[in-house]
Amino acid sequence: MLTFNLALCALAVGTCAACMVLLFRRYAHSRRRLLFWGGWCFVFLTLNNIALFLDLIVLEMDLRPWRHALAVPALAVMIFGLLSERE
Repeated sequence: MLTFNLALCALAVGTCAACMVLLFRRYAHSRRRLLFWGGWCFVFLTLNNIALFLDLIVLEMDLRPWRHALAVPALAVMIFGLLSERE
């Protein structure tokens, strides 16, 4: 079961990090602000998944408040980006 949790957490971190990199690369090319805010959303989601990995696999303590503290800015940044986009 530990191997499955490790693989699942690694997949979640890798997917978020890949989305973050792709969004920032595309933003550097096109300068669309929504890509910028989406990239920052995935920065926080990647950090959230790293905290989940630490919570489930490495540490023996509950990191749920820290994970929520990383998820809230991710959603706030994305909502701000969606609301401020005017095209």
